[in-house]
Amino acid sequence: MPSVIVDSAIYRDGRRAECAADFSHALEEARAKGDAFLWLGMHEPTEEEFALVSSEFGLHPLAVEDALKAHQRPKLEVFDDSVFMVLKPVTYDDEADTVTASELMVFVGEAFVVTVRHGEASPLAAVRRRLEEHPEILRHGPGAVLYAVSDAVVDHYIEVAGELQLDLEELEAEVFAPVRGRDTKNTAAEIYAFKREVLEFRRATGPLAEPMTRLQNPGVPFVHDHARPFFRDVDDHLTRANESVEGLDRLLSDILAAHLAQMGVRQNDDMRKISAWAALAAVPTLIAGIYGMNFDYMPELKWHLGYPAILLVMVIIEVSLYRLFKRRGWL
Repeated sequence: MPSVIVDSAIYRDGRRAECAADFSHALEEARAKGDAFLWLGMHEPTEEEFALVSSEFGLHPLAVEDALKAHQRPKLEVFDDSVFMVLKPVTYDDEADTVTASELMVFVGEAFVVTVRHGEASPLAAVRRRLEEHPEILRHGPGAVLYAVSDAVVDHYIEVAGELQLDLEELEAEVFAPVRGRDTKNTAAEIYAFKREVLEFRRATGPLAEPMTRLQNPGVPFVHDHARPFFRDVDDHLTRANESVEGLDRLLSDILAAHLAQMGVRQNDDMRKISAWAALAAVPTLIAGIYGMNFDYMPELKWHLGYPAILLVMVIIEVSLYRLFKRRGWL
């Protein structure tokens, strides 16, 4: 168990107090004090390691199953003895230009908070330290922890959206550059890959809107009434993040459409150039083909100046066609 328990502490009147190593005794101590709660943080516990926690805290079996298996969408579920919330923190790798989502489960009940992390994104140590510096928030009980965790996750959404916006601007400049140095196939693949990253981000932010709306309204147990305005602030930030994601997705679709249109225009330009060069090659071929026929009686066959005259006619026609195609932008 020590390998999966990241931190464990009792908070009374907003202040941290060390608790017993055995979390069962720590929970009894928190409940005995009446105005305290236990915050137990865990990282990727196994079924056997989490079994004792779920039994001691009275966690619902369905929520326990979700917490162990992970791969859940953001949601909020209310049970008789606890509230279960799933969050999906995201991280952005600037070098690989990839968005990676992990999972964070929060159990809130009478005098306890249990957080279960899957993945390396959004460690809660910084959230815990920041809360401990503001005891006036921690005084609101377990609901304050749920707010702080949600706020940290959503604020990071906005940061990731800003990073993606910068990448999108670079991609947009590349697609609409007057002189392109990269293969169009690579650009199309890059746009599709970017859309997949935005979709991964969208799966984390979109479903969280409904739980945030519920937390603002009465009816969710173990969340103090004074904490609800804080959840409204989190919901405002989440709305900004969702709007950013929607804007990114729309712009990517527009950039992809513009890129495909550019490819069509370039293909048309290439076909016009090919047609122009084919026309230039067809004229001398036609004349030479006519005079290459094996007939005895053909015009100008006995004329001494016939050969240079035909060459001159070819040159005049070729130059005229070249200037015509050049003026119309075909060459």
